[in-house]
Amino acid sequence: MDTVGLDSLNQYTIVNTIISLLLGISLSAASGFRVFIPLLIMSLAALTGFLDLPTNFDWVGSNESLIVFAVASFLEIGAYYIPILDHVLDTIATPLAAAVGAFITASTVPPDMNPLIQWTLAIIAGGGSAGLIKSLTSIFRIGSTTATGGLANPIFATLELISSIALSVLAIALPIFAGFLVLGLFLYGGLRVRRLLLKRKIHTTPST
Repeated sequence: MDTVGLDSLNQYTIVNTIISLLLGISLSAASGFRVFIPLLIMSLAALTGFLDLPTNFDWVGSNESLIVFAVASFLEIGAYYIPILDHVLDTIATPLAAAVGAFITASTVPPDMNPLIQWTLAIIAGGGSAGLIKSLTSIFRIGSTTATGGLANPIFATLELISSIALSVLAIALPIFAGFLVLGLFLYGGLRVRRLLLKRKIHTTPST
C-alpha cells in the first residue's frame, strides 16, 4: 500500500475513533439522567441494525438483554416519582451511572483498540461524563426540593427522562452533534452550579 493509501487509512481510523468516542460519551451522559435508558436504546438499536457492537459486546443486542433493560428502566422511571426515594436513588445511581457510562463507552470504541487504552478512555470519558451529569442533576434536585418542598420534583424527573431518551437517540443518529451538545451541557451545568454556590456564599456571609 502506498503512502497516500496509508495516510487515508490512518485518517479514516482517527475519524472513526473520534466518532465512536463521541457516541460513547453521549450515551454515557444520557445514563447520567437515567441509568438504564441508554442501555435499553442501545439494545434496541443493535437488534434493529442501527448500531454495530463489537463481538464481545454483542450480547447487549439480544432479546434477553432488551427485556432486562426494559424492566430495569421501568422500575427506575417509576421510582423517581416517589417522594424521598428519588434522593435515595441519586445516592445509589451516581456510582452506578459512572460504571454504566464506562461500560457504554468501552462497547462503542473500535474493537481493535488496545484494551488498556480502551478501558482508560472508557473510565475517564464515559464514567466521567455519566458521573458528572448525575452529580449535576442531583444538585439541581436538591435545589428543587428546597425551593418547592418537593412539589416540582415530578416535573424535574420527567425532564430527566425526556433528556435521557432524546440524548440516547440523538447519540446513535448524530453522534458528532450529540457529542458537542454534551460538552455544552457540561459548560451550562458548571456555570449553573457556580452561580448557585456564589448565591449561597452571599447569603451565608455575615453583613458588616
